Amino acid sequence: MKKDFILILDFESQYSHMIARRIRDVGVYTLLYHYNDISISHIISKKPKGLILSGGPYSVYEKNSPLISKKFFQMNIPIFGICYGMQLISFLFGGEIKKSKYKEYGKSNFIIDHLNHSLFHGIPDQSIVWMSHFDEVKNIPTEFQVIGHTSSCHIAAMSHISKDIYAVQFHPEVKNTEYGVSMLKNFVFHICKCNSNWKLNHFVQKTINDIKQRVNKKKVLLGFSGGIDSFVTAYIIHKAIGNSLSCIFVDTGLLLKNEKEKIFFLCQKMNFDIKIIDAKNRFLSKLIGIVDPEKKRKVIGEEFFSIFQEESKKIENVEFIAQGTIYSDVIESSVYLKKNSIKSHHNVGGLPKELKKFKLIEPLKELFKDEVREIGEKLGISKEILYRHPFPGPGFGIRIIGEINEKKISILKEAENILSQELKNYDIYNSVSQAFIVLLPVKSVGIKGDKRSYEYAAILRVMNTEDFMTATFSHLSYDFLEKVSNRITNEVDGINRIAYDITSKPPSTIEWE
Repeated sequence: MKKDFILILDFESQYSHMIARRIRDVGVYTLLYHYNDISISHIISKKPKGLILSGGPYSVYEKNSPLISKKFFQMNIPIFGICYGMQLISFLFGGEIKKSKYKEYGKSNFIIDHLNHSLFHGIPDQSIVWMSHFDEVKNIPTEFQVIGHTSSCHIAAMSHISKDIYAVQFHPEVKNTEYGVSMLKNFVFHICKCNSNWKLNHFVQKTINDIKQRVNKKKVLLGFSGGIDSFVTAYIIHKAIGNSLSCIFVDTGLLLKNEKEKIFFLCQKMNFDIKIIDAKNRFLSKLIGIVDPEKKRKVIGEEFFSIFQEESKKIENVEFIAQGTIYSDVIESSVYLKKNSIKSHHNVGGLPKELKKFKLIEPLKELFKDEVREIGEKLGISKEILYRHPFPGPGFGIRIIGEINEKKISILKEAENILSQELKNYDIYNSVSQAFIVLLPVKSVGIKGDKRSYEYAAILRVMNTEDFMTATFSHLSYDFLEKVSNRITNEVDGINRIAYDITSKPPSTIEWE
């Protein structure tokens, strides 16, 4: 564990990961744990320099609302509550929380009541903050003092009189809060006394050294997807052990047009040893009749691992399997709380029992997507790779809603290819984060060549995001949207209707399934 780090307890806020990113950005390592997945003794054993309680969508008075023991506040480390975290602190110490008379969602003018307070060092007495709450603290516990307010929230910030316990009703982690990063820095550096010791350059070199020492003279097998995560994973492991890394790319039949050829070319360019396996018939036969997306993911994941197992027997001295798992995969899969998981990821949760004889290497498991890209840039990986749009492990398996067959795959390949061409023609491919087509299990009446058509409807999805944990739809020109729609409906047999998905994440996810 890093010498100095901050631990965040996540109460299922959409912004929790942002807290971690903001603190990592200022050079301090941060770990995010679901509130129900770590005990006081576990926290003490990890020795964090500070603890942050995130926001969340709950009321402390709700049945089954997420609560923690008051013993958490006896660990003798600084604690910072944000939004729900503030209400939770107040509740546990005997304060009163009520529904807000004036609910605040969005920008508010925050006024500091204690200018010399350590949490507000270097921050002006008035600034814009981002509120998002329907409850608020009405009466603070007797051991606390009010240190800030807004026009409609009289207790917008508070602190314990004698202990290092602080809380704010707004979200300092979002960019809309003007001095939010300054507040987090004040907590991390002035209150928690952390040293700045988290640098991606150091992380990469340490990871390379660790892999080299751990693998020694054995071999590593990497399931290569062709996305940025697998490329950076392969690059780091290759730096550590050279040709002792064997990459396997499985053509599932659920891939983009000409993907197999592109991957082979890029890997040759980077001197990776890669074997391409044509397993199209295997995957499609296993997916016959399956409609449920989680079952699709499970079948595809199991078949991947089955192929890895077969291939591992053909390579001498293989003791490790590597995966390009990143931190957002782990968070979204919620392996600590299955009932609330968003979706399963095929590379999260360890190896199946058939592969338990192998040891797992996941060099990027602690990193967010934008950190992976930053590492890739530092390592000199080409922009052609770094700025490729993400493509899900299950491929078209989750972009074809409902049952999969070869005809649907062919339709979607052509539609995706046209979309990619036009993104590049309009010079917007690199300015959006992810773009793709979803084929619906719905047909609609249309007109093609003066004749009635009855073909599939499809969804265009184009998103902008920093870290893929939250995202907004891209505000694209009508000219571009019209061009994509016209080309797909004219050139692709099987689609006669295109709709544009303008839903952000949350409440939706980026992929449909």
